Amino acid sequence: MATNEELANLLFPDVTETIDDLEVKYPPRGLKEGAQVTRFAPSPTGFLHTGSLFTSLISYTVAKSTGGVYFFRLEDTDTKRTIEGSGDLLISQLREFGICSDEGYTPDGDVGAYGPYKQSDRRAIYRTVIKELIRRGRAYPDFCTPEDLDKIRKAQEANKVLPGYYGVYARDRNLSVDERIEKIKAGTPWVIRFKSMGDHDKKTKFTDAIRGEIELQDNDSDVVILKSDGLPTYHFAHVCDDHFMRTTLITRGEEWIPSTPIHLDMFRALGWKAPKYAHIPSIMKLDHGNKRKLSKRKDAEAAVSYFLEQGYAPEALNVYLMSIANSNFEEWTIAHKSFDLKAFPFSLKKMSLDGALFDLGKLNYFAKEMMALQPLEEEFAAVLAWAKKFDVPLAERIESNEAYFKKILNIEKGRKNPRKDYAKYSDIYPLIRFFYDDEYEKIAANGLPFQEKFSKELIVETLNDAASSMPFGVEENEWFNAIKEVGGRHGFAISNKDYKANPEAYVGSLSDVAELVRIALVGSTQSPNLHEIIEILGKDTCVARLQSVEKHLA
Repeated sequence: MATNEELANLLFPDVTETIDDLEVKYPPRGLKEGAQVTRFAPSPTGFLHTGSLFTSLISYTVAKSTGGVYFFRLEDTDTKRTIEGSGDLLISQLREFGICSDEGYTPDGDVGAYGPYKQSDRRAIYRTVIKELIRRGRAYPDFCTPEDLDKIRKAQEANKVLPGYYGVYARDRNLSVDERIEKIKAGTPWVIRFKSMGDHDKKTKFTDAIRGEIELQDNDSDVVILKSDGLPTYHFAHVCDDHFMRTTLITRGEEWIPSTPIHLDMFRALGWKAPKYAHIPSIMKLDHGNKRKLSKRKDAEAAVSYFLEQGYAPEALNVYLMSIANSNFEEWTIAHKSFDLKAFPFSLKKMSLDGALFDLGKLNYFAKEMMALQPLEEEFAAVLAWAKKFDVPLAERIESNEAYFKKILNIEKGRKNPRKDYAKYSDIYPLIRFFYDDEYEKIAANGLPFQEKFSKELIVETLNDAASSMPFGVEENEWFNAIKEVGGRHGFAISNKDYKANPEAYVGSLSDVAELVRIALVGSTQSPNLHEIIEILGKDTCVARLQSVEKHLA
């Protein structure tokens, strides 16, 4: 009678390393007590999802706040879904959001002593562990064809039992070692299954770092751990990887909660201490009154590239995501007058158990607050870098006169309560295009929004007077006094108080005079501080625009 040792050697004749050898090769990390080892372990199947950024931000924050290690592992064992180059894209996008790994896979090669950090390069490790499981009788070759598995599934449906490969439905589980060897020698294709000792009628308990104690049905399924292509399944690969990479906390989406008993079953079978799990709630969206997960197919904001293309500062999206992660974060920002994520005392225990709705309005609030506080040179560099990548004509316009563009960005910036007009870099040019003469002409040609109650003659006379008498290079008070005088000469009240007391005595209010000048100079009833605009445009441009209004009213 053949033994499991002979079966293991027949299946993996080239594997000479043992689990003990791997334990020596990948020893426990010498970190201080409480330091957490976390990871982001995506599949290279496309763009960086906003939910994945959320998960990686939490992993990164936990590692950094505890003096631990955050690493990047590429889980590329699903060859059918792998997209060439997407792993490198994920890394570059994470870097834009300030999430850089301490070790792991990089486009230029692995960094760190616990690699390889790409699962397809870790075959030898998986084969070593599987060979040991076969020796112990905790794994076995399965020879079922897709047709065989379909028959099993149909039998389960007929009997109205839970589908899966377990118990009496695990056809090849109880083959003798001799029968297995005979089939292998005959060239029958095989996969390797984990032999579970779980009991379907019992419960598995574990403590989730976010949700507390969770109780689920014990695993009794003999899941595939090595596919016919020689690569492991996610279930098995992550158990091996997180053990030998010495991960202490696994952050992953809440959709993996039902699979946790399988993973804990494998850790127990190998005699390894399982890391803690933190199952992150999904980011949701309201769709016709119903909550659903952000969808790669349906929602532009599901991809972080959307925010980069729109020109959101990556730091703003990080801050918004942290406000989802910990409900006390917004209160903390107000109390500390800071958006510094490094200073915020993040806690997994303060995470919501329900998926938060993605709130673009809240993102815009944080983005505006942060951009308003950004130093001029820093903001200028960020806008120009964004424009060079996503709006080349704007970049060319900026570079044609950088000092001029900086003056525009700097309007009301140094004040105690700076303006908060822009949530993203793409908001800027539509609001400031009037500073450029060619754009102003396009605006004016579409009609200037003067109030209909003012005659063409009154508008022209008032603005021509402003053109000839308005001072330049003076303080705002002196300039505003001159505007009052212009208004007074043309029948406007020189104070809003006077106008309110006796409106019939005047053609309009002081605010109306300022509005006439504003419309003539910027083409809109709304703009940042008018005095600052005038100083940036300069005398020649202002006079020319004030005097050209008549042609636009024709």
